[in-house]
Amino acid sequence: MSCPLRMLSDMSFKEYKDLIDGELEKYFCGEGMPQKGLFDSMKYSLTAGGKRIRPILVLEFCRISGGDTEKALPVACAIEMLHTYSLIHDDLPCMDDDELRRGKPTNHVVFGECTAVLAGDALQAEAFGTILRSELPAENRALCAEILADAVGADGMCGGQFLDMLGENRQLTEEELNEINSRKTGALIIAACRMGVAAAGGSREQMESAAGFGAALGAAFQIRDDMLDVISTDEVLGKPVGSDARECKNTYMALLGYDKCHEMVTKLTDCAKKSIDGVFGDTYYLCMLADNLVTRLH
Repeated sequence: MSCPLRMLSDMSFKEYKDLIDGELEKYFCGEGMPQKGLFDSMKYSLTAGGKRIRPILVLEFCRISGGDTEKALPVACAIEMLHTYSLIHDDLPCMDDDELRRGKPTNHVVFGECTAVLAGDALQAEAFGTILRSELPAENRALCAEILADAVGADGMCGGQFLDMLGENRQLTEEELNEINSRKTGALIIAACRMGVAAAGGSREQMESAAGFGAALGAAFQIRDDMLDVISTDEVLGKPVGSDARECKNTYMALLGYDKCHEMVTKLTDCAKKSIDGVFGDTYYLCMLADNLVTRLH
């Protein structure tokens, strides 16, 4: 499926990202607070950069569902807080034991392991508080919080991380990889899309369409991540490449190879675009965002 033939303005993505980055800078300024070190740790990872794909999905799905993106901005920030918590914990010595994230030393390297754990814990709690303190209607706030809770709990992201841990030191099948990554990566991307619709008070049809887009995009995103760990560079990726192979991790690249992975990413991207066709009035930006993620280098 092709999208309308006009170029995606770099400013369109940049404006969204700048808006989100600017808003995130306002959180967790702990000057004069006795726990300032905790705030510094939280802010360090939250503002360390990144593509901001999940908050952008929140805002764009809110927009095309007829909602107020300004009022949805706290929801967009909340999902980035949640995502940041997961990255801090993933990098810990007891998990992936990574020392570099987005081209900077990981949180526990800078602030110590105990503070990093607490920073992740606090970011998770603050994510829900940020949603519930927003100016959205109460029903919309509650639904956004429920969607996020479902996405990150035992049936979602945390469950996926647990399955990933269980799969270490043995060869997984493609079905097992799909089960892990649909939870570990896909669940939060699906949540971002659905939370955008929920923030706008959108319809059930829009919610289901957004979930379909998020599921396909999330799967494509993870496969592309696996590819980049092989074909990218440390400088471009912002972390050491080849770490998956060195640590004998189960990845789509190790299981299926480059050509099959590229084919899957292309098909999943097409599926994502088809899932929103005819349901929303303006899908151009989302289509082009999906296309850009196919060829991303970091």
